[in-house]
Amino acid sequence: MIQITQIIKELTAKNALPTHIGIIMDGNGRWAKKRGLPRQVGHRYGAAAFSNLVDYCQEIGIRYLTAYMFSTENWKRPQAEVDAIMNLLREYISEVFEKNQSGNRKNYRTHFIGERVRLAPDIVENMARVEALSQDCTGICVNIALNYGGRSEIVHAAQQAANNVSAGLIKPEDITEEYLSGLMFTAGQPDPDLIIRPSGEQRTSNFLIWQSAYSEYVFMDVLWPDFKPDHLDKALMEYAKRSRRFGGI
Repeated sequence: MIQITQIIKELTAKNALPTHIGIIMDGNGRWAKKRGLPRQVGHRYGAAAFSNLVDYCQEIGIRYLTAYMFSTENWKRPQAEVDAIMNLLREYISEVFEKNQSGNRKNYRTHFIGERVRLAPDIVENMARVEALSQDCTGICVNIALNYGGRSEIVHAAQQAANNVSAGLIKPEDITEEYLSGLMFTAGQPDPDLIIRPSGEQRTSNFLIWQSAYSEYVFMDVLWPDFKPDHLDKALMEYAKRSRRFGGI
């Protein structure tokens, strides 16, 4: 760990760390099953891993972190598991809200991305409260992807653009990549430089489809509850080796 930490310091000095990291938090259920525990227990340990990761990202200077917490497809899971995830979300929002009320010493800004229509009213209300309280914070921006799907996000943006054309606010030729980017849930933020998927799976699972056009992917064979700062360090070291030409030479 000491050697890797020194490497991360060197990467920071060389300005070689990503500005924005995306995380597909996968493997909670399998982690619990391997231990003979209910899947809900895996989600609780996964929530602890996420909290530790946010603190570490802030410590090393990452400016944006987007975490895939609950997808539009996850509603298909057993109701007991969905309820457990939502209750964990309530706990997380309550914890963040209390920290903000007490001065938000960690200075985190919290932003929720995704559709809110299927979420419980109390969750939606508290999400808005947390966003409002933290909007002026200058530390890491933590995007929580909740009831989120990359395709539905693009459809949502396209519908907004079409409505604006119908209303005479813009012309069809005004719809550019930059314009559509401004209609995404992450409007005003840089696209992710690096997306990490633990758990051994090697697919993107409908995560940040628009924003990840030039993201570097690192797939790791570790279940999410076991993900530690060491794993992030290794992903960052791999990222630093990549040549990011964006179509150039």
